[in-house]
Amino acid sequence: MELLLASSNPGKLREYRELAGDSDFDLAELLNFREITEFEESAPTFAENAAGKAQYYSRFADESVLADDSGLVVPALGGAPGVHSARYAGANASDRERIDKLLREMKGKKGDERRAVFICVTAVAKQGRVIAVTSGSVQGLLTEEARGTNGFGYDPIFLFTDLGRTYAELTNLEKNHFSHRGKAFRSMLGVLAASAR
Repeated sequence: MELLLASSNPGKLREYRELAGDSDFDLAELLNFREITEFEESAPTFAENAAGKAQYYSRFADESVLADDSGLVVPALGGAPGVHSARYAGANASDRERIDKLLREMKGKKGDERRAVFICVTAVAKQGRVIAVTSGSVQGLLTEEARGTNGFGYDPIFLFTDLGRTYAELTNLEKNHFSHRGKAFRSMLGVLAASAR
């Protein structure tokens, strides 16, 4: 079964392809994604944004479309950056600018105040109808400076405490095994495989 990813993020497509592995699902980019008027992720929850995005982009394809919404939730900041993770430092900010802003906000916070949760919600829709929604999350701590060169987004400052390394210090295999996106997507593959039987 082919799943089209509603994203222009090459790192995300690579991750999903690796996560699909030798399953019965092939991941491809939704053709003309950049030419379609962008879906506005204005809902207050990851689930609503993911489902809305999948439903919207699935109208432009015959195949099933996979979309996700993910982000970093920091309780000490009232849940920020949360659903605004990608736009936290402005619409066109770089990963580095988002990280720098978050580290400034965290200045002086210690111990439990540095707790953070990565959340990912995936949704699959076909021709305007949502088929399934799944989620995954991972607990960690925010480091005081960026560490590692792998991954993207907030990976260099998210310390995965089980391994004592940031997401950006993990291999692709390790990150895919433990990540919020990996958990959500593996759940999705299970749901889709069961419904195809």
